[in-house]
Amino acid sequence: MTSKVATQQQANSLLPMVIIGVLFFIFGFVTWLNGSLIPFLKIICDLNEFQALFVTFAFYIAYTVMALPMSGILRRTGYKNGMAVGLAIMAVGAILFIPAAKTGHYFIFLTALFVLGTGLTILQTASNPYLVHIGPKETAAVRISIMGIVNKCAGVIVPILFTALILSGMGEFSEEYMASLDAQTRADQIEALSNRLITPYIYMAIVLAGLIALVKFSSLPEIEFEESDNDVEDKSGILQYPQAILGALALFAYVGIEVIAADTIGLFGSGIGVEHFASLTSYTMVCMVIGYILGIIAIPKYASQEKALVVSSIAGILCVIGATTASTQSSAIADVLWGWSGIPVIPDAVTFVALMGLAHAMVWPSIWPLALEGLGKYTAQGSALLIMGIAGGALLPLLFGLVAEGGSTQFAYWVGLPCYLFILYYAVKGHKKRSW
Repeated sequence: MTSKVATQQQANSLLPMVIIGVLFFIFGFVTWLNGSLIPFLKIICDLNEFQALFVTFAFYIAYTVMALPMSGILRRTGYKNGMAVGLAIMAVGAILFIPAAKTGHYFIFLTALFVLGTGLTILQTASNPYLVHIGPKETAAVRISIMGIVNKCAGVIVPILFTALILSGMGEFSEEYMASLDAQTRADQIEALSNRLITPYIYMAIVLAGLIALVKFSSLPEIEFEESDNDVEDKSGILQYPQAILGALALFAYVGIEVIAADTIGLFGSGIGVEHFASLTSYTMVCMVIGYILGIIAIPKYASQEKALVVSSIAGILCVIGATTASTQSSAIADVLWGWSGIPVIPDAVTFVALMGLAHAMVWPSIWPLALEGLGKYTAQGSALLIMGIAGGALLPLLFGLVAEGGSTQFAYWVGLPCYLFILYYAVKGHKKRSW
């Protein structure tokens, strides 16, 4: 009888998983597009490196600014309709790229990115708790891990598509070349480059409109949350739930170290003379995908979500110690791990940075079900709070940069130690707290 119930649950969750999978691919597609946009906008908007990095800031700040307002919309519309609203906001953001490209005004580009980030905020706020509640609680981390793999696959595809559709021939438009042109020729070249963005973003808006119809008119079930006695008696809202507050802080630490491990490994490799430093981010990403796959296999058959979080944080601590103390000349570890495969090996210290991806892959999937447990009608607020933790990806890398500037890139990886220690605390004790 139990097996029949489990089979029925799996069947009932299949369609939602497929639809949410499409949405997670869109998350990855839009998010990983930012990295490709930065050098493009740097040329057409005539930016320095600091100004160009506002692409990332405008996108991620939306998660912090708009998460709680979006949760209010979510409570009124429901989770299914909320996903449709998020897609509609993203479609507006995609359309805004047309006047941005036509005028070449950087502020309009940043506005479009902020609107895209706002749409993604409500989508993330709705879809993550949806994944938690459409199946057994014990396998929630597995479902989120599957979505993580879909998300990272989008991250592999996006640079290829963007390069093929927009960046082809960009090597001709170096800063030296653009500076050598007269004003009119330079303006004509910039206009031609800007116009390359219009067609892809029109297609993106059309795809997003189609997804609105898919979500709105599908048989995707609405999820309901029971109201507990605690919900009625205590009017302090989400602040009464330590597991959610501490979970958001744990996600802040996690996203920060995730971005550090993925985005600084190339700088680290370049600084110590690794020739193929431009491809080093892929090492971290591959390690993350391997971590997701291991999580799908192991949870809950061999380990609970809590134990997976403990193992992840301890492994992360060991990777930080390795990254900051290992040799930048020897490649003995990489030789053992994949030297036989023909994949270029990297120094031991850089290998430990890549292995952080493997270590913390299960942190995001494990924290969500633990942090949302028992929130009842405050689930939307709790989800919004967790989404705000993504701000760690904007702030902690800045701290890493300050430490690196005062010392060295290798030494700066010590910034990850308190991050993993807090995640360990949450895994052992923090997620169990039900009162302050």
